Amino acid sequence: MQRSSGRAHVVMGPRGIVDLAQSGSAKAMLPRMTAGLPEIVFLNTSGGLASGDRLEFGVDLRPRTRALATTQTAERAYRAEAGPARAAVHLRVGQGAWLDWLPQETILFDGARLTRETRIDLAPDAGCMLLETVVLGRLAMGERLARLSLTDRRIVRRAGRVVHHDALGLDDAALPRLAGAAMLNGARAMSTLTVIAPNAADLLDRARGLLDEPGVTAAASAPPGRLILRLLAADGWPLRRQITRLLAGLRPDPLPRIWQV
Repeated sequence: MQRSSGRAHVVMGPRGIVDLAQSGSAKAMLPRMTAGLPEIVFLNTSGGLASGDRLEFGVDLRPRTRALATTQTAERAYRAEAGPARAAVHLRVGQGAWLDWLPQETILFDGARLTRETRIDLAPDAGCMLLETVVLGRLAMGERLARLSLTDRRIVRRAGRVVHHDALGLDDAALPRLAGAAMLNGARAMSTLTVIAPNAADLLDRARGLLDEPGVTAAASAPPGRLILRLLAADGWPLRRQITRLLAGLRPDPLPRIWQV
């Protein structure tokens, strides 16, 4: 069967785009903005990821550049009968620069096999905000997952040193246990929002005050140099509303224009 392969990479400086490379099913758009951060919108024209597909997005921010990167729509991982689909995100944030990486959710279909790694390299005084949302099945259709393989990893380095490593692994054996209180407690949608900056802990009280969406269970912590929020919900819409409120309260800039709220 024919497999999709795509790569899109954007280099931006303080005055705008410096370089753009794209191939295959991966595309990048840079809509004109009148307010807020310059936006980079990635999309996968293949419509989703299946066995053997490969997809790569990349952003390189030059020193003193601020930008937001997102995706045009939710990414979908379909049933895979052979090897996994592979996705990679490579983000580089230069000296004095800031990046908001706010992709829309990833929806995992029954039988999906996905291996994904997000790598972020920060200069010593750079910062970033990272969002990752995973939805287990097509909730509107009542789909329940019986087979799944997910390996999802986020690694952040500052000046070459690992400062944040967040990993999630799910397989067939784990699915029956997800309803337990020590796991997802029946949730079908989950998000992690992370801020990595020297003053990230200063946002902790404000973030906790925003965790008030009915139907969403959430907690926030602030290890040195980081703010980490974990969110669970039975459905993707209350989770999206909670995330929207968090982003509006923790960021000085408008939400991504492409988002549907």
